Amino acid sequence: MMNAKHLKLAALMLIFLAAGAAGGYWWANHTRMNSGPAMTASSQAPAERKPLYWYDPMVPQQHFDKPGKSPFMDMALVPKYADDSGNKADAGSVKIDPRVVQNLGMRTASVTRGSLTPKLEATGVLAFNERDVSIVQARAAGFVERVFARAPGDVVAAGSPLVSLLVPEWSGAQQEFLALKKSGDAALIDAARQRMQVLGMPSQLIQQVERSGVPHPVVTVSFPMGGVIRELDVRAGMTVTSGQTLAKVNGLGTVWLDVAVPEALAQQIRVGQSAQARLPALPGEVIQGRVTDILPEANLDTRTLKVRVELPNKHGHLRPGLTAQVQLADSNKQSVLLVPTEAIIRTGKGAMVMVAESGGHYRPVEVQTGAEAGGQTAVLGGLSEGQKVVTSGQFLIDSDASLQGIFAAADAPDTGTAPASTQVPAPMALHEAEGRIVGIGKDEVTIAHGPFKTLNMPGMTMSFPLANAHLIHGFKVGDKVRVGMRQTDSGLVIERLEKNGGAK
Repeated sequence: MMNAKHLKLAALMLIFLAAGAAGGYWWANHTRMNSGPAMTASSQAPAERKPLYWYDPMVPQQHFDKPGKSPFMDMALVPKYADDSGNKADAGSVKIDPRVVQNLGMRTASVTRGSLTPKLEATGVLAFNERDVSIVQARAAGFVERVFARAPGDVVAAGSPLVSLLVPEWSGAQQEFLALKKSGDAALIDAARQRMQVLGMPSQLIQQVERSGVPHPVVTVSFPMGGVIRELDVRAGMTVTSGQTLAKVNGLGTVWLDVAVPEALAQQIRVGQSAQARLPALPGEVIQGRVTDILPEANLDTRTLKVRVELPNKHGHLRPGLTAQVQLADSNKQSVLLVPTEAIIRTGKGAMVMVAESGGHYRPVEVQTGAEAGGQTAVLGGLSEGQKVVTSGQFLIDSDASLQGIFAAADAPDTGTAPASTQVPAPMALHEAEGRIVGIGKDEVTIAHGPFKTLNMPGMTMSFPLANAHLIHGFKVGDKVRVGMRQTDSGLVIERLEKNGGAK
């Protein structure tokens, strides 16, 4: 009996629920019909943007009609949307989906102002200081009675004896002076003393003769300064003439470090700037010096300039012929605009950076670069302080910008005379790389190529269409080639194919 009641209650509840649903449906339909078109339009969600195509950022010339995984790289295809904004401010820029920016980890940095202290490192060789040289000569003709134990390369101290000479002419003048001294005639004594000086007799020898009262025909010639004997041209028993060179001595108080600097970096070198030298022969020791000369003649073979650095040699450990690694610091700390070096995109015509703008837009800007040091590059023109530049992920923006012809517009000369519709854009330079042919098709060729630096495109194996089928004539699989490509609306096209000089 209780079960029958429960069944009746359940049936009644189902009837009421069905009636309510039908009433709700009638009410909703009646409301929609009476609300008019405005109500229908407001209830619809905004239409979703439809991609034009999908592409791989690493191979932007290849288009796909649906999303999926790239057949070239281990990454998802990126959608490409049409830019229907019509905003002139967006002309010459490319817009990147924020999700793509986040997935690729693109980074930006601000253009700052500061001083750049570039440090140039080069290798040099120690040499004698040719300004610290003394020549020992015979002041009068005579005979060599004794040569002290000396040889080229010996290190001598100042005042060390070199040779004993017998000078007959000096002997006669000394005897004449002593005879006149006994006469007591002051004028004649003074004249005899001056005659000995004119003959080249040292003042110390004249005083010795005057004190002792006996002639000294044999004179000992000494080294006037300490250093190393570079030349020794005297032997016992030989005859010497007046003015003949007996020896050449080079001081060791300072040495020269001759550094070969590439001619492209010569503007960073200035006379007087500081230098730090490190020698393999003296590990752990840093020697401070300074630039004394920049020689005017360049080496035609190495295209380098010789820069002379003077180093102190207090302990005599610096020996000519030793090599040293020298670091030259530019003391001219001028305030300049600085950007991270990784933000610079090198092109065939110069350098560019990607400037990050509002709304996810990125614009290529041509810049004039200066010195580089510590991961920073000086920008001499093209940017302003505070702008944002892309430092990571430029390959994506570069590829997209190239497809839209933005780089061509940035490189084209601005004549400022003819309207834009009548101007003919200048042809873009070819993007070049070296590679090896791995496959040849009817109108295409597959190449395992190295990086295209002007495209920021890494090395890989890809198939490219040929601008002319005759380009592949004379080539075979395995040939090493240098390929030149041009960016077109349909992608990269080979316009030049040359055999590498090292290929057989």
